[in-house]
Amino acid sequence: MTTGGGGRPSRSRRPARRDDGPADLAMALAACEERKAVDGMVLDLRGIADATDHFVIVSGTSDTHVRAIAEHVLDTLRERGSRAHHVEGLSAGRWVLLDYVDFVVHVFHPALREFYQLERLWGEAPRRLLEAGEEA
Repeated sequence: MTTGGGGRPSRSRRPARRDDGPADLAMALAACEERKAVDGMVLDLRGIADATDHFVIVSGTSDTHVRAIAEHVLDTLRERGSRAHHVEGLSAGRWVLLDYVDFVVHVFHPALREFYQLERLWGEAPRRLLEAGEEA
């Protein structure tokens, strides 16, 4: 453990990046597709943000659909031995955030996606649109 300012130990609150991050990202994309997520895209934040490498942004068509997509991503990655570092919004189903450190999955209700416009906020990030039937 390293020491921070004042001689106190500094602790990273985020776990280390995983070697199988790219495979987990591909599985998360496949899980979104399996639950019929719409308007999917991946933003490549490497070199732009330090917190994560990629944002996966998808929409559901209702609160129930948003929750179903997010729960399927969680279940699919848990079966691979990967657990989300942080989950927000699952019970409400309007905007669910699944933080896997190397990537963050945002599952939006369409109204909230339009309001927050993450794609515009991270406009300089290279993006890849996910076509229907595409898994990774």
